Amino acid sequence: MSADNQTPNLMRPQLNGAGIATLIAYFVAIAFGIWVGVWGGEFLNNVAHFLSTVFVKLFKFISIPIIAVSIISTLASISDSEESGRIFKHTIFYTLLTTLLAAGLAAVLYLIFSPANVALPQEGVADVGNIAKRSYFDYVQSVIPDNFITPFQTANVLSVLLVSVAVGIAISKLPPHTKPKDVITNFFTACQQILFIMVKWLIVILPLGIFGFIASLAQELSSGIQLGGLATYFLVVICANLIQMFIVLPAFLLVKGINPIKVVKGMFPALAVAFFSKSSAGTLPVTMASAENNLKIHPEVSRFVLPICTTINMNGCAAFIFITVIYLMQNAGIPITGTTMLLWIFIATVAAIGNAGVPMGCFFLSASLLASMDVPILLMGVILPFYAVVDMIETTLNVFSDGTVATAVNKDLFGNKP
Repeated sequence: MSADNQTPNLMRPQLNGAGIATLIAYFVAIAFGIWVGVWGGEFLNNVAHFLSTVFVKLFKFISIPIIAVSIISTLASISDSEESGRIFKHTIFYTLLTTLLAAGLAAVLYLIFSPANVALPQEGVADVGNIAKRSYFDYVQSVIPDNFITPFQTANVLSVLLVSVAVGIAISKLPPHTKPKDVITNFFTACQQILFIMVKWLIVILPLGIFGFIASLAQELSSGIQLGGLATYFLVVICANLIQMFIVLPAFLLVKGINPIKVVKGMFPALAVAFFSKSSAGTLPVTMASAENNLKIHPEVSRFVLPICTTINMNGCAAFIFITVIYLMQNAGIPITGTTMLLWIFIATVAAIGNAGVPMGCFFLSASLLASMDVPILLMGVILPFYAVVDMIETTLNVFSDGTVATAVNKDLFGNKP
């Protein structure tokens, strides 16, 4: 990482011409999708089904490699020095703690609000019986890979996480400042940058996916689906993020003896950029500048903790994964028990660690996780148009959580606080 101590130029969030064009494209795709689904002929509905199927595959294609290279490149860059080891241990502890709290809060809110199912026709859910019969021991067993390639071929997200962590740690154990370690680390870093470019391409053509999902769903709606439960679903997602942001994380800072208002004021430029850019990775330069210049966090902490947190500290994503997976499993007819929810608190936490800090990264990850379990993801088409607002709130929460973790680590190691 560059040692340049100058403050990066802050992005000015604004709705420019490209943003307006994208927004118009989304609305056109939604409107045309509804029209095709309700009044379109067989040909147009077949086209919509084709597009929705293609985008499910694209979600799998792009999210699995991003998870792998993000984790590998992060873990591979860890230094073997004692000081870096202490910083990393504190970072991991606080990251896991705040992310677990976010997933646990999501579970509590889900139980309180209990979003109702979307009433699918019976023939729409007849093929999920085998899924409901699978035990979680079977699923956990399937996470353990028997070769290196299978997890990527089958889009088994948790298995990919396991492989990636193992590879990343192994690379970090190579002798530092040697050609083998530098080459392999630079390779995975370059792969990550390439995949981020491909994500941008996917977002450009996303209106086609929105059209396909909305048209397919509108066709089902015309057969009698009721959408009342989705409003409660969105309420749970947004409340989970806002409570984590305004109550849980400030309480954590107060326990550490840190003034949360000062942290919010210091992080405000980064929070504003995160809200409008919807990318914690893209916000990283601003996050680091805010941490060092406004919160007076030691550069050794900010330049080590924040890049790691950008990859693995995803409070908003953990809540979204938990609520979305449980809701879609519930709609698919899979029994949701207390044990199921407890297990998914931990699964959502682990899965969120593998999420890339890019726009809609959490949506891609959730879709991939569901698809890898053969859970129907048609409802993701309804979630997608509204996810832009959710993504803004989630990214802001993620960046605030990054600043919270960095501030706590800084206080632990150097004693100073904002």
